[in-house]
Amino acid sequence: MEATEYGWLILAFPLAGSMLIALGWKLLPGRSAGWIGTLAIGLSFAASLGALFQLLDLPADERQLTHSLYDYASAGGLEIEMNILLDPLSVFMCLVVSGISTLIHLYSVSYMTSDVGFRRFFSYLNFFVFSMLLLVLAGNLVLLIVGWAFVGFASYALISYWYRRSTATEAGMKAFVINVVGDIGLVLAALFLFRELGTFDLLGIFEAAPEEFSTNEGVAVAIGLLLLVGAFAKSAQVPFHTWLPDAMEGPTPVSALIHAATMVTAGVYLIGRFYPVFEIALTAADVAAIIGLVTLLLAATIALVVTDLKRIIAYSTMSQIGYMIMGVGIGAYSAAFFHLMTHAFFKALLFMAAGSVIGAMANRQNIDLMGGFRAAMPFTCATLLIGAAALAAFPGTSGFFSKDEILAFAEHRGGFYWVFAIGGYIGALMTAFYAFRIGFRVAFGEPVPEARELEQGHIHHAEPKNPATGEKEDTDVGFPGSSHQIAEREWPMKIAMSVLAFGAIFAGLVQVPGLDAVVEHFLEGSFEDSALYGELPSDAAEWRGLGIGAIISLFGIGIAAQLYLRRPGTTARLQQQLAGLHSFLSHKWYFDELIDALIVRPALGFGRWANTTFERYVVQGLVVGAEGTAKGASALVRGAQSGYLRSYALLLLVGFAGLGLYFLVAGS
Repeated sequence: MEATEYGWLILAFPLAGSMLIALGWKLLPGRSAGWIGTLAIGLSFAASLGALFQLLDLPADERQLTHSLYDYASAGGLEIEMNILLDPLSVFMCLVVSGISTLIHLYSVSYMTSDVGFRRFFSYLNFFVFSMLLLVLAGNLVLLIVGWAFVGFASYALISYWYRRSTATEAGMKAFVINVVGDIGLVLAALFLFRELGTFDLLGIFEAAPEEFSTNEGVAVAIGLLLLVGAFAKSAQVPFHTWLPDAMEGPTPVSALIHAATMVTAGVYLIGRFYPVFEIALTAADVAAIIGLVTLLLAATIALVVTDLKRIIAYSTMSQIGYMIMGVGIGAYSAAFFHLMTHAFFKALLFMAAGSVIGAMANRQNIDLMGGFRAAMPFTCATLLIGAAALAAFPGTSGFFSKDEILAFAEHRGGFYWVFAIGGYIGALMTAFYAFRIGFRVAFGEPVPEARELEQGHIHHAEPKNPATGEKEDTDVGFPGSSHQIAEREWPMKIAMSVLAFGAIFAGLVQVPGLDAVVEHFLEGSFEDSALYGELPSDAAEWRGLGIGAIISLFGIGIAAQLYLRRPGTTARLQQQLAGLHSFLSHKWYFDELIDALIVRPALGFGRWANTTFERYVVQGLVVGAEGTAKGASALVRGAQSGYLRSYALLLLVGFAGLGLYFLVAGS
């Protein structure tokens, strides 16, 4: 089978799974919809492996393959085909997306088992994965934009999945609106590229861009900045980041899927895919790196004080995506995508472990109410600590090798780029601290009543409430299900988490300085024309960076151990002493309030004015006036239509007389 045929199968399996569940949901008994959905994504992963092996059989410079099913649109000499681009970068993304998504689907089979909308959930989940795969396989900008929009719609459907929760529907709408703003940027960039280069085809764009644009030419920079608008909105970078924490209103598997394998990685992919444009538009590339650095630091500071377990992990996602955006912005392409891969393992693992803990807490998510679960939930706590260690870049874990590779590249470029290395190390210190803030608070300390109850063999149950507002809920459709699942009692959850834990520990070994560079060598076929791809730090410089990263990681973990294990209660005293700073960070730097004051309220005010003043007096006045004129004219015309021939003859005579008079006057 040809590599491109595998590409179409990668797309076909999740789409077929989504449609089969959606159309046959009444006929699917028990958890069969979950198994169908999981199988569909598993087959997509198998097809991704098939495409990988086919590409590996080709020389490195021949690993960019395209295939078209039919003409998508044809008008005025413009030909847009339904085509895919199969190259190392798209196959790499397909492997990460489909592989991690398969495990998330498997986890969901147990986690969502009591939910009344179980079948609907898996149909949405399959469609989400299909949309992301379409985005990364698209061979032209039009198809990429279609996949981009599908991802936005699917995220709205999944974040708002519990649609009878007002907080969930508001969060879904917020994510959708912010992502639409990003969509506008991407569409405008596509139109500019077509105007300047005459094609929507990706390979055609990459070939023509260096010939048509000069370095930092205004139009190239404008295109790069518009691409960044789309990337920042989808990947939750400042100032488009506010939707991501609220997206935690969706079920925990949705949080894992959005944060680990799909949606937020789309912006990293977009910048990496359009590297020929960004290596010309150097200003836009620098903007990407700066925004990535700002985001990773801002999100890390907020994660220090947030008490909602899922939101802490969400802010860590923002921060880690900031590392990746910074990486592709400075030209560390292989390092950024290597971190994207390792991050998918440990971030999905953290969310799954958090979901197991939240199940034991009867859906409560406040870490101030948690503690001492290590005896009651040994497997969950072990995987939670493994995920935290990888996130903190603990020596030897996957995050240790991938995160510090980005910082080593920044050091290697020197000059202005030292700012990114220093900022990255500061972020790494905060990351190590808040990662084990989660681990130590949940696993250690005095067991809370829920942990004691679980030790006695009973999962805690409580009256269903919205964890964000405390409002009472029921367990009917549109709300969470009646039962709570933990990994200790559900083998699908345990299998998925075990595989991810293995990856969180060992996935970094595919790229050890001086030993191997699997990701770097494989992706070379997609970045062969890059001026920066071969510009790599020496092995000694990379090991020096790893040493610095190890010290910083251990120091951050040590601070967390001191505050939460040896001297519990210290953070409460610090919170009182630094009340102003704590309030500032807990209000998320007041970004929501700022956006509300500068954008939301003025827009609502303008809408009210338009409704009460402009529409009433201008629009309605014109419409009513025009309506009255039209009615008068029609009444006059109706009156003239008497049906008598003599009347029509008189009107005809008067008309000709008027015309004759006009020409006589005009002629004189």
